[in-house]
Amino acid sequence: MSQSSRPSAWADSPGVCLRQLLPHAQFVGAGDLRVGALCADSRLCRQGDLFVALVGATSDGHDHWEEAIARGASAALVERLLPCDIPQCIVPDTRIAHGQICQALAGDPTRSLKVVGVTGTNGKTTTSCLIASILQAAGFQSGLLGTLGYCDGLTTERALLTTPPAPMLADWLARMVAGGCTHAVMEVSSHALAQHRVAGMAFDAICVTNVRRDHLDFHGSLVAYREAKRRLFSYLTPEGFAVVNADDPVCTSYLSSFNGPALTVGMNGHAEITATPVERFASEQTFLLHAGSDTIPVRTGMIGDHHISNCLIAAAVGLAYGIDLHDIVRGLEAIKRVPGRLERIECGQPFSVFVDYAHTPDALACTLKTLRAVTDGKLICLFGAGGNRDRQKRPLMGRTVEQLADLAIITADNPRSEHPGTIVREILSGCDRPREFEVICDRAAAIVRALGLAEPGDCVVIAGKGHEDYQIVGDHRHKFDDRQVVRDWLYDAVERSHFCRPAA
Repeated sequence: MSQSSRPSAWADSPGVCLRQLLPHAQFVGAGDLRVGALCADSRLCRQGDLFVALVGATSDGHDHWEEAIARGASAALVERLLPCDIPQCIVPDTRIAHGQICQALAGDPTRSLKVVGVTGTNGKTTTSCLIASILQAAGFQSGLLGTLGYCDGLTTERALLTTPPAPMLADWLARMVAGGCTHAVMEVSSHALAQHRVAGMAFDAICVTNVRRDHLDFHGSLVAYREAKRRLFSYLTPEGFAVVNADDPVCTSYLSSFNGPALTVGMNGHAEITATPVERFASEQTFLLHAGSDTIPVRTGMIGDHHISNCLIAAAVGLAYGIDLHDIVRGLEAIKRVPGRLERIECGQPFSVFVDYAHTPDALACTLKTLRAVTDGKLICLFGAGGNRDRQKRPLMGRTVEQLADLAIITADNPRSEHPGTIVREILSGCDRPREFEVICDRAAAIVRALGLAEPGDCVVIAGKGHEDYQIVGDHRHKFDDRQVVRDWLYDAVERSHFCRPAA
């Protein structure tokens, strides 16, 4: 769905008065405007639409007003006056106003929902799933929006973006209200915050998992990236609360300018909700969750300190909502796996295989350190880097894998319009021993090679694409799923008695 769709939630909307919604806007050609539908794509405008001139990185909607009018737009939301005769509403930022109008047309659904927003460089998807599971364990009906899909509590659809565009976002929230949801849990990406997709929303709770480095190709600098994450605090209701990771210095720095209630979680220092790891294997781990004077064990099929941190953030949200600690643990333990998030593939092979979404230096380091602790043999890592994305992280990724893995294979991720060889060279530029890396640009062949190198007791991690069931080469999206490639090879190897079968 584009920025210009007409969500079902708007069908019965009486429209909104822009002067009331945007009191500081300047109106030209009209004293007020009542809007029942809007469109941010001049090519898709219909009769009576409010045309929204959005300013993007490569295009400016203000340059396409003539087409919008020709297709029926009756008014325009702009940042500068257009040389046309239709009424215009002039605002400092059309993206902010766009989000506010979308929410208003949908009936301001966040007034009827307790919305939990989760942001951070790593862990957004898993933490959101954990929070939703805790709410379910406590008897609440909730919707969920994020990288793995959009769910209104009744139906689920594939996600186009981690955080939907403003019209789609408003529609899904309205569907949650109509379906009887009391809560909504959503991932809020840095792109969405920079583009004001959540404008007009009111969050009851916000969570920050960690803030490292990512998407510098979009944000331009680490400072801008961090400030985009900080923006989520401005959408918190006066009665709302924040949960932050006390082990992350950027997260804690956000609290210095935040005057509302906040809970801290952590494993390495002072925090209000903490954890103590007890034991960890390739298939599960157990830790003690400490909340005030209460301590309770948690046994989960997902491993790693990063997963414990995600669990602590989810538990903090549950505690803030007054959920019993035993229900919180039931919710945490109910999540056996999250697709592509250190997902264990088990087909009877005598070594471990994990598929993980790690595509940043920090995420790769976290994954490799976690798996090193549960691996007796060699740690084999297959990875790449996305094309047309942050190039600065590529040598850092190479250096990270060189330091933490025993064997490494570089392959294509989603190369898009970049030549895979260029990406490989930039990855290797950060390595001291580049000749020790294998390079196989064909991802399927690289996966087969990594699995073929594994011996009993080894661990293979296929990093970068995680849950994705496609690969983008040029302008084409081809069907490709790391997990299916792994399963096909492993099952075939078992059938050929390549591995010793366990005794009956």
